[in-house]
Amino acid sequence: MKIKEIPLVNRELSWLSFNERVLQEAADPLVPLLERLRFLGIYSNNRDEFFRVRVATVKRLTKFDKHLRILQGEKPVELLENIQRVILKQQEKFEKIFQGIQKELHQRKIHMVDESQLNPVQGRFVRSYFKSHVQPVLFPVILGPGNPFPYLKDKSIYLIIRLQKKGKDPRYALIEVPSKLISRFLLLPSSKNENHLILLEDVIRYNLDDIFAIFDFDKIDSYIIKITRDAELDLDNDLSKSFLEKISKSIKNRKKGLPVRLAYDGKLSKDMMEMLITRMKFRKFDNLIPGGRIHNFKDFIRFPDIGSPTLKYRKNKPLDHPAFHSGGSLFPVIAKKDVLLFFPYQSYHYILDLLREASIDPKVESIKITLYRLANNSIIANALINALKNGKSVTAVVELQARFDEESNIYWANQLQEEGATVIFGVPGLKVHSKLFLITRKEGNQITRYAHIGTGNFNEETAGLYSDISLLTVDQRITDEVVKLFNFYANNYKIGSYKHLLVAPWDMRKRYIALINKEIANHRAGKPAYIWLKLNSLVDEEMISRLYVASSEGVPVKLIIRGICSLVPGVKGLSENIEVISIVDKFLEHSRILIFCNEGDEKIYLASADWMSRNLDHRSEVAVPVYDKSLQKQLKDFIQLQFKDNCKARLINQQQDNQYVKPSSKVRVRSQDEFYKLLLKK
Repeated sequence: MKIKEIPLVNRELSWLSFNERVLQEAADPLVPLLERLRFLGIYSNNRDEFFRVRVATVKRLTKFDKHLRILQGEKPVELLENIQRVILKQQEKFEKIFQGIQKELHQRKIHMVDESQLNPVQGRFVRSYFKSHVQPVLFPVILGPGNPFPYLKDKSIYLIIRLQKKGKDPRYALIEVPSKLISRFLLLPSSKNENHLILLEDVIRYNLDDIFAIFDFDKIDSYIIKITRDAELDLDNDLSKSFLEKISKSIKNRKKGLPVRLAYDGKLSKDMMEMLITRMKFRKFDNLIPGGRIHNFKDFIRFPDIGSPTLKYRKNKPLDHPAFHSGGSLFPVIAKKDVLLFFPYQSYHYILDLLREASIDPKVESIKITLYRLANNSIIANALINALKNGKSVTAVVELQARFDEESNIYWANQLQEEGATVIFGVPGLKVHSKLFLITRKEGNQITRYAHIGTGNFNEETAGLYSDISLLTVDQRITDEVVKLFNFYANNYKIGSYKHLLVAPWDMRKRYIALINKEIANHRAGKPAYIWLKLNSLVDEEMISRLYVASSEGVPVKLIIRGICSLVPGVKGLSENIEVISIVDKFLEHSRILIFCNEGDEKIYLASADWMSRNLDHRSEVAVPVYDKSLQKQLKDFIQLQFKDNCKARLINQQQDNQYVKPSSKVRVRSQDEFYKLLLKK
């Protein structure tokens, strides 16, 4: 079968279908009301990043040959048109969902009011708040015809203002809403059992008459606009500069990236719209997205916790791990038996405690770790700094090209270097995306190495929101190969060979293909065969092609793909034996699990990599085999529960219509809740 012949869904359109699943959560009346608002915020934040990265990339491609076709046969110009069509359709749904939520909030005595709805007491409160908190950081810009149009920041919202005097030409002004400095939400004086709040931009609107008191006007109008810019980094080729300098310069240039979208209040007047398009020099392929009165919905992720507790998800306390129930040192427990940790179901403090213990344990000689995305006030980074103060050797492989975390990573890299750590700034030509640490400990006359291989970042903030898995082991088959990887990071010519770990870009692709081919051969021989995969994204054409071959040969293939899925299930004679679901729920499904039947003696892996060409060919990624039979059972229990989900699972099909999986019985299975209950029993 030739790759060019296989059916594929364009990755950008598949991603938009994923974000619509997030929108479905916001529309679901069974989801608590404030959580639905937050899902609108997640949808908005996702969409912003999509424009900053993916749409920006497609726009760059429009500059090349008009006949150029990118992934899955779409011409860039046609793809931009299709993206615009889908986005506008989703925006209509978004506005309807938000209006419905507002009505339900009103019924629950939570009132979002604007500047025209304030009572006298609230009006005085807003005036006072504006004078003391907002006005000192507000800097209006008058848009005179001879003045250059001001540079608009990415990720900020602005009020575009028209001052009208009868018989005279209007004046225009611009105000950046300082939501990065001041909370977007202001709680207002309210009667008992009522909650009123106003948005920061409406606080400003209420005071526009004071702001522009020096001008002569009869009428003042204001509308929200927001610009999104190309966020891709352009690295220069100056050999005299360090990689750190190049990344730092590129981050500064990113802030001045070309615009890729203008989002605006759909009630914006025609003359103001024409003025903006002309003055901002928008072009044919720039996305102009009308919306409602409110933009930058990502701030709604942090909507105030007000009203009844039933308006939010009940937070389950992260569970203790039974292997660590006795307290004390973690090292003897891991030395005795491999440990799997499931986050956020089980507590992330075990990872933090292990690194903290290593930082003060006299037997620990060194810590090596890969850092991709750290928390803002990273406990992990501080544990490494403490280890240095206690005389340990610390090596940190810091990936400076972790998109949107570059500045944070530069900060922590500098902090670690100042304390004496060996800091390695990634690998030329590869992003280091593996999730590893290696603790070397002298125990008597022996050296024991404790390894972590996981699916998620070393970030205690996201560990409470992302569903990830970590393996802790002293298995020498694995730790010896983790040593080889850290040697490669330090000396890029020492690639090493790997028998147990699957390592990208060296052998991961070919070994996955070999595993698929073995299932095909076993099925042909009448032996048990199946493939179960849980990934965030499935895009790589070669891997999809091999799954199609497996299906056409009769191998059952079951997939859980959270995000982009370019594979098309259910095609007669090709993918009839492939089932694909996607689960979107309160936790972000982020773990990657791969299970191959192997004649009943399953080969089971945890991985940092999705099946995308960037992961398999252009990143340093690791998949680790899970050898312990009891841990294999835990992973199978987890993935089988997800296959049974009939509450939050959607079917992935060629239509991309995100139909929910229909319950085959009266038993409702919400896999995230059921897995927590399963761990609780243990």
